[in-house]
Formats: sequence, C-alpha cells, structure tokens
Amino acid sequence: MTDLQSIKTRFGIIGNFPVLNRALQKAIQVAPTDISVLVMGESGVGKEFIPKIIHAESRRKHQPYIVVNCGAIPEGTIDSELFGHEKGAFTGATSTRKGYFEVADGGTIFLDEVGELPVQTQVRLLRVLESGEFMKVGSSQIQKTNVRIVAATNVNMLNAINDGRFREDLYYRLNTVQIDMPTLRDRKGDIHLLFRKFAIDFAEKYRMPELVLTQDAVNYLENYPFPGNIRQLRNLVEQMTVVEQERTVNSTKLSEYIPMQSQLPAVIKKGSGISSNEFNSERDIMYKILFDMRNDLNDLKSLTSELIKNRENSDFSNQEKNLINRVFTPEAQNQNANSLLFFENGNQNSTIISNQNEEYEDVEDIEIEETKPDSLSLQNNERELIVKALDKHKGRRNKAADELGISQRTLYRKIKQYNLED
Repeated sequence: MTDLQSIKTRFGIIGNFPVLNRALQKAIQVAPTDISVLVMGESGVGKEFIPKIIHAESRRKHQPYIVVNCGAIPEGTIDSELFGHEKGAFTGATSTRKGYFEVADGGTIFLDEVGELPVQTQVRLLRVLESGEFMKVGSSQIQKTNVRIVAATNVNMLNAINDGRFREDLYYRLNTVQIDMPTLRDRKGDIHLLFRKFAIDFAEKYRMPELVLTQDAVNYLENYPFPGNIRQLRNLVEQMTVVEQERTVNSTKLSEYIPMQSQLPAVIKKGSGISSNEFNSERDIMYKILFDMRNDLNDLKSLTSELIKNRENSDFSNQEKNLINRVFTPEAQNQNANSLLFFENGNQNSTIISNQNEEYEDVEDIEIEETKPDSLSLQNNERELIVKALDKHKGRRNKAADELGISQRTLYRKIKQYNLED
C-alpha cells in the first residue's frame, strides 16, 4: 500500500493536520475496493483530491476518470449528460449520444456537488448503484455499466433529506464510506505552510519575488475564519503577488485584503436548505427584525417593572424618574405629570406607579386600549409571522418559537391573543 507522504508529494497536498491525514489514509484504504465513497466538506477544502487518489490507487487507474459537476448542468439536460439519449428523444437531439456512465465503463465517475441533483435524476442514479443498469433518454433498452462512483458535496445531507430534496435511500447507497475533509480554520498549523507554497508557485509563475509574512501576519492568518477555505487563501496569495510592491507582508496589509470582520450586513439562515416557507422577501425580513426588537423591548420593560415593584428602597432620584419616563412611555406624557406607565410584554395591560409628593405608592393594574393604526398594523404583521412559523414547522410550537426568537411561553400567549388555536 502506498504510504501517506508519497501521496501528499504526488498530488501536491500540504499539511500535517491529523484529520487531514485520516481522510487521506481512508482514501488509500478504500481505493482497492469498488465501494462507493461520499466526501463531505465545505466549499474550497480540496474535496477533489480524494477521488483522484482513490482512482489512482485502484485497479481502475488505467480506465477513464470523469468529473461531473452536478450543480453546473441544467436540470433539463442532466439526464442526457449522465445517461445519454437517442436520436429524436427531444427537440435538438439530432443524433444518438453516449452519456458519462457509458463512456466511463470500467472506470471512475466523480459526482461533484451531488446534493444538487434533481430528484428524478436521483432515481436513475440509485438504479445504477444497485444494479449497474441504466437507460438512455428516449430509449427502452436497458444497458449495463461497470463504474465506481465517488461523490462529494458541501450540503448538509440530513437537512436535505428532511426537506425532501435528497432521497434517503440514495444517500445511504453513496455513503458506504464517508470521508470528511477539514476546514482551513481547523488547520491553523497548516495555513503558513500553504501560504508559502502558493507564494513560491505564483512568484515563479509571474516571475516576481516571493511574498514573505511577518510573525504578526502569520498570527493574523491563523485567526482569520477563511469562509472560502484553501481556495480563498490561494486567491489571496495570487492577488497580493501581482498587486503588492512590498514583498514583506504584515497584518495591517493583510487586513486590507481580508478584514477580520465584514462591514456589510448579512441575512443568515439556519441550515443549508431553502424552503418556500422561509421569510425570503425584504418585507418579511424587516417585519421579523421589528418583531424581535419589540420582544426584546417588552422583555426589558417587564424586567424593569418587576425590579421597581420589588425594590426595597422606594426612593428614586430625579435622574432615574426622567430616564424611566423617557425610555418606557411616550404615552406617559398624556398621563399625570407625576405618573409612570409601563407596558408589559406587548399585551393590553399596563401598570401605573403613582408618584405623588415624590413617593411611590402601591402598584395597580388598569386596562388601556391601543387604537393606533400603526400598532394594529404591527400586530397584523406579528400575527402573520407567527402563522408562517407554525405552518413551516407543522404546528410544532417549540420549533416555531426558535424560528421567531421568542420563548414558548410567549408564543403560547400570542397564539391565545390572536385566536390561533387549532
């Protein structure tokens, strides 16, 4: 069996991180077999090296090796690309064409971004994995093929299965052996090695002096999250090699290319899948933000109200009184000048604390009607968001509460308030 260091040298793999070594070792071990392999990892981590190693170390190494980017082929033509088609099978099919599975007979097919395959194509692929049989588009004749499939994806497959975007039976067929590729931010000790390798390569390519990092620049790179992983680091080195006149790079210069914190706002969704029930429009996003802000403010009001009620020392300074009036109650201006008003948790009840002669008396609850059009509009949008969350999670209130960023208790009260009971 080929040793690990010779594989790294042969394929130009840099690094000694234990998880990386384990991934390469697994690829070497499964190469002599014909079992399917699923490579998992974020975009840019170097997943494409694993199928190359598997093919090169297998008995199929002298047979075709075909790479298929499943995410780059349009849904309407991917079946034709993979399995071929007969003449006249569809508009534009002027001749019979062989597909990748026919061309790669006896060899290896690497299905990159397999999580992007349409469901209909997944059914055809499952049949190939189970029996080695397929049919061309527009044909009724069954053909046999003998290919080894290695797939890769950056999609969370379990989430894709739960969302109905990927077949569970196909997942387990592909995932006979799973190889996980580590992210660059988990390989901090390898970052400087990779930078030096890229710096040497690009210095030779563009006939320019090699870039050199100062120690503070090395520390900066090791603490940078690298969302684009190795691909991002490679592009960074190439850009700096061409653009920078000074060949010694410090952390200040690096921060101009890769700032530690992005200055642009972003909307981040939970999970990798996209559901039609998620809040995708700008209007829904804005209402969601307002809804979260309102809940935070109501929680703050409720907490402060309880602290005032339970305060052992009933004396408040003038500064505290002014601050409470300004923060809590624009409505308090319509009350007695010596009163404080607190709205609790967005309901219709309020609490008035009397402030006659600079002394706070007992707290009593009163009813206040909210009739402002903007309040009604906000309530309608709040109701709409709650309905969407409940529909999305099929009535599971714990999931809906997490989606809305509120407690289950608050959600239950809102359901009662808006008459959303089943």
